[in-house]
Amino acid sequence: MIQLTGAAKRYGPKVLFENLDWLITSHDRCGLVGANGSGKTTLLRVLCGQESLDSGSIVFTKGVSLGYLPQDGLTLSGRSVFAECMSVFAEVHALEKELEELMRSLSALDPASVEYRLVAERFHRVQNEIHTRDAYALEAQVGMVLGGLGFPRQEWTRRTEEFSGGWQMRIALAKLLLEKPNLLLLDEPTNHLDLEARNWLEGYLKDYPYAFVLVSHDRFFLDVTVTKIVELWNRRAYFYAGNYSQYVEQKEQRRAQLIAAHRNQQERIQQLEAFIHRFRYQATKAKQVQSRIKELERMERIEIPPEEETIHFQFPQPAPSGRVVAEFKNVSKRYGDKEVLRNVHFVIERGDRVALVGVNGAGKSTLIKLLAGVEPLSSGEYRLGHNVQPDYFAQDQYKELNPDVTLFDDLSSISESATSTQLRSLLGCFRFTEDDVFKRIGVLSGGERNRYALARMLLRPANFLLLDEPTNHLDMKAKDVLLEAIANFTGTVVFVSHDRYFIDKLASKIFEVADGGVRVYPGNYEDYLWRKQQEQEQAEEANPEKTPPPPVQPAPEESIAPKRKRVNPLVVERMRERVADLEERVARVEAEIAETERQLATFQSAAETMRLTSLLDLRRRELEGLLSEWEEASAALEAAI
Repeated sequence: MIQLTGAAKRYGPKVLFENLDWLITSHDRCGLVGANGSGKTTLLRVLCGQESLDSGSIVFTKGVSLGYLPQDGLTLSGRSVFAECMSVFAEVHALEKELEELMRSLSALDPASVEYRLVAERFHRVQNEIHTRDAYALEAQVGMVLGGLGFPRQEWTRRTEEFSGGWQMRIALAKLLLEKPNLLLLDEPTNHLDLEARNWLEGYLKDYPYAFVLVSHDRFFLDVTVTKIVELWNRRAYFYAGNYSQYVEQKEQRRAQLIAAHRNQQERIQQLEAFIHRFRYQATKAKQVQSRIKELERMERIEIPPEEETIHFQFPQPAPSGRVVAEFKNVSKRYGDKEVLRNVHFVIERGDRVALVGVNGAGKSTLIKLLAGVEPLSSGEYRLGHNVQPDYFAQDQYKELNPDVTLFDDLSSISESATSTQLRSLLGCFRFTEDDVFKRIGVLSGGERNRYALARMLLRPANFLLLDEPTNHLDMKAKDVLLEAIANFTGTVVFVSHDRYFIDKLASKIFEVADGGVRVYPGNYEDYLWRKQQEQEQAEEANPEKTPPPPVQPAPEESIAPKRKRVNPLVVERMRERVADLEERVARVEAEIAETERQLATFQSAAETMRLTSLLDLRRRELEGLLSEWEEASAALEAAI
């Protein structure tokens, strides 16, 4: 469909890419990756015709249709959400109007006339075109896409200008998906999506009938959707077959092979040069010397591109808190007549890494604001544990920064031990390089200031971090720095993120916020999904009338020995680890119950007795839940092996 030959693009003295040869075919599913500033967005804009090449050529197949979604900046107004999405079918609506006019013409013309025959032929062509485009299901298509991207039905009639920038980008994405161009060009399409909408988009793109090229900093999303990776690095493009995880493996293998080939070539060069120097002036060896000189001249020298710098950072480790960090008892939160949270109770313990998940509007940001003390409770009780020092990172954290100081000076003022080199390296992780570190905070965009606010937080030793979407505006390199820093952090973390990879690698508990309540699931996001699936299967078994009819049974001779579904050994090993972890936690909670009962046997004061009684009741409820989980996990493990 599109062919780039010798393509090159520069901005001033900086070369983004050069000598780029790339053929995009009709069913390619490409992920475009590379460091920030390597030219990914510029290349997408070249492909959609918004930017021109400095050299080289680009050729489009006749009739190719393109659809481009930028990172942000699109605004829509003048129509409802539903009408805006229906507007992409203007050609179909025109065909429907033409069909009506043709029907009126046919009713007025003489069936025996030539004009009637011509109109009838056009009528059949238009009718077939309408059927081909599935015109009678357009409203259903719009409803399916809007629902998948998180728009409740009651929001479909709202005017587009009433929505925030992030939701406007969702509307723009919905329009592109409904248009179904031959080539979709998506620049970070998941930036404004929650996990549910992101999961839906993954499924939609897997079934997309045409080609797409997308830029994303979500590893899991790339793993699920793409079958080819194009990496922009060091002004060149490198092509890899497979998804992102396969690209990482192939890149390491390719570099190892390149290093080995370079080493072999250097050894050969040394051998040739040694022979030439030794026999250059011997007439009997002149022919062999000339042969080796020509071999050296013909040899294409192997160059090893510089490695991308890997930066590691660790939080300053904070003072330890008490065992119980935070506790909610029957907490509710209302905004006017709207009740967001209702009778919520949970305990967060030292060292927990809690991910808050749920659809947009479920109350995740509200919950984290309650934990941070930014919002007051409507009712209930919230207790912070002994020596707990909370630190809150909001989605609009940049509003708290001093706009008149430079990044470097501000970071230096709060750093206790970091060197100048370490500070510049940390800023580099968050895309502030060279002279950027001397910019005033006030001249940065909202996204840049949020990135800086996150880097700033890494230098402050709090022991209870509350992070509301910290991965927004971060590329993979910055996410890796943040992930490693939090993984090595000895404090407690509660966070909201829409990045599946980030949640999977970090979370030790999942708090699902839904229907005004909070349900606690141990483990990471994969464990959470497994538990949800188990709950769904149990619900279907308990309500067989709601379960879909079973498939047609095979013939008697085919059903003598039913096949047992083979379970992945890695999944079995993970299930074993889960059972062992639950057994360890059960033993620990039982020991805590015994210790609390021992303390209750000795009267100290009425207040202390009430506290210990409350703690004992909490531990017993926790033990009951753990035993239930252990029984389910053990049964699942037995069934798997």
